[in-house]
Amino acid sequence: MKVAVVYASVYYGNTEKVAKVIAEVLKADLYKAWEVDPSTLLQYDLIGFGSGIYFGKHHKSLFKLVEKLLKVEGKKAFVFSTSGIRKIPIVHNFHKPLIKKLREKGFSIVGEFSCRGFEDYGPFKLIGGINKGRPSEEDLNKARKFAFSLKENLLQDT
Repeated sequence: MKVAVVYASVYYGNTEKVAKVIAEVLKADLYKAWEVDPSTLLQYDLIGFGSGIYFGKHHKSLFKLVEKLLKVEGKKAFVFSTSGIRKIPIVHNFHKPLIKKLREKGFSIVGEFSCRGFEDYGPFKLIGGINKGRPSEEDLNKARKFAFSLKENLLQDT
């Protein structure tokens, strides 16, 4: 199974750390969202899409990339993120807009991962930021477990 991980990590490298850990476990090719050609992604069976969360959703570069993708059938995707505040499914379902776009393109969503990341935007700057040291080693271990779980489940399906 060919796997790609596409990410946008803009300020502190929070999401890049998570993307690299997931890619390592899945033996995936790693791409920055603004650098990858959408046609390149057609060769992959599984694609991960992730970024930090900005104003309640993933980075705009991921949405632009997904918009450019051709409609696919049978491709699997997973979504991941880092954020200053905790993801609460009913209140802050950060992944929902990106998942909706991916499904519109024909992707089957096989998993989601989210963890906290350092944040110093707006009022958080006044207090020196929140979530210092995040993603932590514990967060990265959770990302590894998520990737191993994907690997196990998808290998059983093939």
